[in-house]
Formats: sequence, structure tokens, C-alpha cells
Amino acid sequence: MEHVTAAVPHPRSEGEGPAARAGRRSLAVALLSGALGAAVALLATRQRWSMGTATVAGDAFPLSVKGSDVTGVPAALAIVGLAALVAVFAVRRAGRFAVSALLALSGAGIVAAALLGATDSSALDDKAAQASGDTSSVVHAFDHTAWPYVAAVGGGLILLAGLLALLYGRRWPAMSGRYERNGTPRPRRAPVVDPDRPEDIWKALDRGEDPTGA
Repeated sequence: MEHVTAAVPHPRSEGEGPAARAGRRSLAVALLSGALGAAVALLATRQRWSMGTATVAGDAFPLSVKGSDVTGVPAALAIVGLAALVAVFAVRRAGRFAVSALLALSGAGIVAAALLGATDSSALDDKAAQASGDTSSVVHAFDHTAWPYVAAVGGGLILLAGLLALLYGRRWPAMSGRYERNGTPRPRRAPVVDPDRPEDIWKALDRGEDPTGA
């Protein structure tokens, strides 16, 4: 046994290659950007997006609306994107590609909805009509805050996570499938040791097995 151990060069640890390192980095960036993007988008929709004035009884009446009053799309897609980010690790192959595409599309949808919402005055017009009692009343001196663009940034982060999942997702780990649906562990096949492959011999030694089969 000592002779075999000394004659076999120790292989490099797994995951040292450029592909493995790129997979780990992309996974970390995708998780961080996806989670942060969803949080930013949800936070931004709860803030004031636009303001203006309406004429009520001859006087100027200030009005303002939150992002959720302007459009519900960013908040809804942020939740979808967050769910897709988690689901990426529960599926493989074609399923992972589809979920990654959904993640990217959620981010793109948030960006589009937020940018459109920055110039949308319909929610303020509705408030102006309610305040004045005149359905034809519209808001004046329309202006918006930076929060729609913050929501767009959140959508961009989710989009980045989706693109990383599409490009590198096949290298990411998946949830363990060791257990069957009934809760019993699947039988594990004994690994085959090839005596001509040094890495197989080292793995057998690490498991406490005799690679010579004696």
C-alpha cells in the first residue's frame, strides 16, 4: 500500500480550472445581483414616484403618487424574479435554461415598466379628478422623482442575474437528488476505481478504501 501511494502523484484539487472558477464567480454574482435587485425594485415601488398640482375650488392642490399607484408591474416581476432565482437550483438542463430565461425577462420587464412609469401621469390625473370632483380634471406641473430609475436599476440587476444563469448556469450546482420522494435515500453505487488513473486511486484512499482490491 505504501508503495502504491508513493508512486502516484497527487492530482490537483477539483475546481481549480478556469471554467470552475468562472462558474463559482458567476454564481456568486448572480445570487447577489438577483437578490439585491429584487429588494431594490420592491423598495422603490413603495416610494413617491411623481407629483403635481390639481385645481380644487380655484386653488392649487398638491398631489403625489407612489410607484405602486403608477404601475404594479415592477413589484410583481421582482417577486417572480426572486422565485426564479431560487428555482434555478431546483432544475437541470432545459428546465434550468427556461427558468434562467424567465429570470432575465423579469428584469427586463421591470426596467421597461419603471422607465415608462417615470413619465406616466395617469395615476395623478385620477387623483386630480377625485380631488376636484371633475372627471376631466388633470394634474398640472407634473414632475417625478429618481425612484423610477432606482427601480430600473433593480430590474437591471435581476436581468444581469438572468444573463449569468443563461451563460454559466450549466456549471452551477443543483439541489441534491439523493432522496426519493418517499423520503428514503437512493442506493449509492460504489465508485469504480481505475488503477490506471491516479485521481481514482487517490479518491479511493480518501474514502478509506483499498484501490488494489485486496
